[in-house]
Amino acid sequence: MALLPILSFPDPRLRTKARPVTVFDAALRQLANDMFETMYAAPGIGLAASQVDQHIQLIVMDLTEDKNQPQVFINPVVTPLTEDCVPYEEGCLSVPEVFDKVDRPSRVRIDALDLDGTPFSLEADGLLAVCIQHEMDHLDGKLFVDYLSPLKKQRIREKMQKRERQLSRQKPAATENTRRSASSP
Repeated sequence: MALLPILSFPDPRLRTKARPVTVFDAALRQLANDMFETMYAAPGIGLAASQVDQHIQLIVMDLTEDKNQPQVFINPVVTPLTEDCVPYEEGCLSVPEVFDKVDRPSRVRIDALDLDGTPFSLEADGLLAVCIQHEMDHLDGKLFVDYLSPLKKQRIREKMQKRERQLSRQKPAATENTRRSASSP
């Protein structure tokens, strides 16, 4: 298994619409396993393939504290079962350290395929309903910040750009320190 790099807002690749999965093979299983490892390490509770620059309709989730109930949703379709929307504070691995409330339908039906291509359906409410809708947005090239006001979205964009600049400045310093310690007797 391998940790995959997670794309960060405002990376334009996050706006790519994912295509349906048509081949259910070892490569798909490996991607799902790598996505679980990446999600757990981040740490997060959901990850869409689009976030790791694989633009296929694949979502992995595990809402448990013990990380022992992994769920895979392939080519998911979400249907609201109510018009009632509830605000839920969301965060995102592609928008680190940012949280805000988003209104979403409180109860949904999920129709999807598993890793073998077998169809399944379930009804969800609470955190599962919110998480699947959040991850489905990624497959459509949408982020939770798109639900926020233009001012909030701009502030988040600036915060993420500043974070990227800081990280890119740290990388050369870390590389230089590694070279120095490698060449020291």
